[in-house]
Amino acid sequence: MAPHCGSFMVPNNDFEIIHGDIPRGRFRSVLFDFDGTLSLIREGWPQVMIPMMVEILRETGTKEIEAQLTAAVEDFVMRLNGRQTIYQMIQLADEVRARGGQPLEPLAYKHQYHDLLMKRIQRRLHDLETGQARPEDWTVPGSHEFLQSLKDRSLNLFLASGTDLKYVRHEAELLGLTRFFENQIYGALDDYKNFSKKMVIERIIGDHDLQGDQLLGFGDGFVEIEEIKRVGGVAVAVASDEVNRQGINQWKRQRLIQAGADLVIPDFRRHEELVHYLFDA
Repeated sequence: MAPHCGSFMVPNNDFEIIHGDIPRGRFRSVLFDFDGTLSLIREGWPQVMIPMMVEILRETGTKEIEAQLTAAVEDFVMRLNGRQTIYQMIQLADEVRARGGQPLEPLAYKHQYHDLLMKRIQRRLHDLETGQARPEDWTVPGSHEFLQSLKDRSLNLFLASGTDLKYVRHEAELLGLTRFFENQIYGALDDYKNFSKKMVIERIIGDHDLQGDQLLGFGDGFVEIEEIKRVGGVAVAVASDEVNRQGINQWKRQRLIQAGADLVIPDFRRHEELVHYLFDA
């Protein structure tokens, strides 16, 4: 498939078409990433993970200055975004070892990170659990309406996240998303080698007898875009600005285009136009 030359912005900045010759209208199953694609509960997680890792690397006695350490950590953290969190911690352990340090087990680093992250998001969870916040307050704009439009077309919806499964299920329930996916929610497992987005995609295709172009995927991480494209599916990059909840995050956009994204959207506000483009071509 040859890429469309350049990109084309649909009127009103609904979405950006990167590859204009993608197959449309044949989709039977749709795979969604969770954090940053649908959920905003964990907004700001890099601002928790990256400083934690920089501090751990600094403790090795490395001569690198803070800016160098931060750049190195940002590179591997975001490259591995979309895979299970444990892989970022495995890389951290390797980085400690490469600097002459004695790393902890990756799982210990993962628990340390999760404890720090929970301090950041516990109020958000509390507000959702007590009704002080609405599901719409912590989802990417237009998510519920878009998912409903896909269900109305009898599409089979799947959710796959690099976050631990128990947390994904809980947070999806708080956000009112479980009803769209039912039991087709997947997340990281303690036995991390038995879960990956690649495995989920292969299972979807095998179990539902799909051709590659019958699979549509949405994500804000490099991994899910790359894996959707690997099997011949259509990948939509959700380059969401998680802080302002409006417009495109340019850093995400550039990375996701590099991963092979066919379209780029900021959110699901213009879901009607998006559905029309993807399904009524």
